[in-house]
Amino acid sequence: MHQEDFILQMRNVTKKFPGVIALSDINLDISRGKVHAIVGENGAGKSTLIKIISAVYPYGQYDGEYIYNGKELKLHGIRDADKAGIACIHQELNLVMDMSVMENIFLNEKPTKYGFIDFDQMYAETEVLLKQIGMDGLINPEEKIRNLGIGQKQMVEIARALAKEVAFLVLDEPTAALTEAEVDILLGIVEMLRNKGVTCVYISHRLDEVMRISDEITVLRDGEKIETRKRADMSKDNMIQLMVGRALSNLFPRVVHTRGEKVFEVRNYSVSHPDISGKKLIDNVSFDVFQGEVLGFSGLMGAGRTELFTAIYGAFREKGKGEVYLKGVPFKVKSVTEALEQGYVIISEDRKRYGLNLRMDIKENTTLAALRKISSRLGFLNEDEEVKVTRAYIESIRIVTPGVDTCVANLSGGNQQKVVLAKALFCEPKIVIFDEPTRGIDVGAKYEIYKLINDLVDKGVAVVMISSEMEEILGMSDRVLVMADGRITGEFDISEANQEVLMTASVPGGSGDALERSKYKLEER
Repeated sequence: MHQEDFILQMRNVTKKFPGVIALSDINLDISRGKVHAIVGENGAGKSTLIKIISAVYPYGQYDGEYIYNGKELKLHGIRDADKAGIACIHQELNLVMDMSVMENIFLNEKPTKYGFIDFDQMYAETEVLLKQIGMDGLINPEEKIRNLGIGQKQMVEIARALAKEVAFLVLDEPTAALTEAEVDILLGIVEMLRNKGVTCVYISHRLDEVMRISDEITVLRDGEKIETRKRADMSKDNMIQLMVGRALSNLFPRVVHTRGEKVFEVRNYSVSHPDISGKKLIDNVSFDVFQGEVLGFSGLMGAGRTELFTAIYGAFREKGKGEVYLKGVPFKVKSVTEALEQGYVIISEDRKRYGLNLRMDIKENTTLAALRKISSRLGFLNEDEEVKVTRAYIESIRIVTPGVDTCVANLSGGNQQKVVLAKALFCEPKIVIFDEPTRGIDVGAKYEIYKLINDLVDKGVAVVMISSEMEEILGMSDRVLVMADGRITGEFDISEANQEVLMTASVPGGSGDALERSKYKLEER
């Protein structure tokens, strides 16, 4: 290929942090008008690389050459990247929550008329952009961002990039929080952009998406480029082996569990919708959780899975009504603290917001939820015991860190999730709710999280796993419950579950053999 065939070439790019080489001598060629996927484990250097590409780390903060459209480019900030037609949609969405959709799309370049903002033109142009990405009629240009779902917010970010007439778009984990239907829409948009000649760099842990959408794939490992191949020359197994440096014979460590006694019971549980009078968010739900099993909760986004368990936890805006029993004892809590003390623990899907204090170190996060266990009767913290406990968890669940004093914000996503798990284990739980336990985590770290889930089951802890990844539900669960519109619409032993059966039960008002079989089971109980 000739140099003019490449829109971006990086030569000998190195990025160092104190004590760490995040990127080492990276050479990368991105073909014009193609979708180039970048994959690798957490800590491989993907985020650092895209921050250099999008000028979050500007010229002078890294070594090496950045050649764009055949010329060396020295970007001194994000505005320079915008001017060059380079945009990045980061995993942590960068939107102003109290502004409208159209105000966010035209945040820095609002159309004006006679020196004043032209809201009519802004509205009209927003409608055009939303239509381009298939969101016309689904997103109101005047709606506040905070009122949108995560998938809609992602689409607003894409519309904002299109408004800048972007030539080079980086998408960082764009589908991490999307439903399968929303993923299809987003991948369709990426295909549309490619057809228009826009170059896309696509970063994702979802390797099936990478195989579906990319033209070329680059694998990073430990800050180094391992290999770049055309998609036709790369299989999913190839990718995994290049990413982790070894072959994983099975993505899911399937263990034969033996079901034991009933640990958790929920009967006729309902939760009112916090914003819509008379509507139930959770509608008369009943189920059991047993020792010795992983109970998977499947369903589309908005089905009510997270709201159900956070309401029981005492952390939802509305209180639930119904009967709940933990180890046969009525479970009634007024606060999260009471829930933790009784052994009910949730590992949130949003670990950075609800699972960790990013300003604290590993030992502080590990013991935060049960400080009484390492405190004197007078309330004084035993710091030596805190260090001892944390070191034990670092060793037992294999947290990769220089030491107990490392700030959790500096850990990879997989290791952050392990710290959240350590905090949960320190509470000595009877039941643990894993809500999207591997979201934003690489394939190697996922495998370790799955093994830790199995370890918990073996120790007699009841485990519920909420996941939007069908493959994960089928790979780890012993029994699966499906929710739709706040109701349980299906219950399946893993031996009779498959993607078609679960999806049929996930669709509100769905029907078919799968739903009828599960309905019979629910009525039988």
